[in-house]
Amino acid sequence: MEKYIDPVYLNANQGVLALFIFFFGLVVAFFRWIIKYLNNRPKLKIDMIEGPTFVCTFKTGRISHGHEAHITAIALYLNLKNVGNLPSSIEKIHIAYKWNIIPFSFNWVKYRLGWFWINNQTVALDDFQFKIGDRVKVYPFLTQLNNLAPNKVEKFIEVGKGINGIVYFEQAESWGAMSPVVKNHKTKIKICIVDSFGRKHRKVVVVPMLELDEALKYNPSFGMTYQTLSNEKIS
Repeated sequence: MEKYIDPVYLNANQGVLALFIFFFGLVVAFFRWIIKYLNNRPKLKIDMIEGPTFVCTFKTGRISHGHEAHITAIALYLNLKNVGNLPSSIEKIHIAYKWNIIPFSFNWVKYRLGWFWINNQTVALDDFQFKIGDRVKVYPFLTQLNNLAPNKVEKFIEVGKGINGIVYFEQAESWGAMSPVVKNHKTKIKICIVDSFGRKHRKVVVVPMLELDEALKYNPSFGMTYQTLSNEKIS
């Protein structure tokens, strides 16, 4: 036996049905806008390039708080690609490492389980370079000008494009456990790049630890920026 929908019933509920379709359309449009908003943003892919990427902690020969003082300096040769949907530029670059501190204390929780951040880049006094035979290869900086080779600092990254260069950080003279944890002559470094929209792009990398004499082969003034500036102020 065939069943028919009462036309009187349909007419009586047309308003409800229309209202339901209207709100359903609003919900679908809202979620489409959310998806478009989330996808319509820059996304920086952070990679390391073979070259002067290393960390070096060396003693200064001074005593601080009853301990031998030391300086930690970090060089990272980065390649940044914008794999998102909006062009953007680099505003800030921060890096962090884990303290070489034994448990258990507040600083162990904060800087060993967490990270110790170096928020400001340091101006390198010399270019990073490496001698190959009778020639010298000069590596470009990412955010500062080179001395030995002309380079243009370009922080703006178009969609699908990339930039590369060295970023350099020095930690002021420290003492005790305020140095990176070393395992198999390597340490972990966390990179945080802030773009012009305020978005943060992060990556943790494993970086070789070098002795000072090896680091100086890449840069003759490696780890000496703060010390040089301090000496100039004294004189």
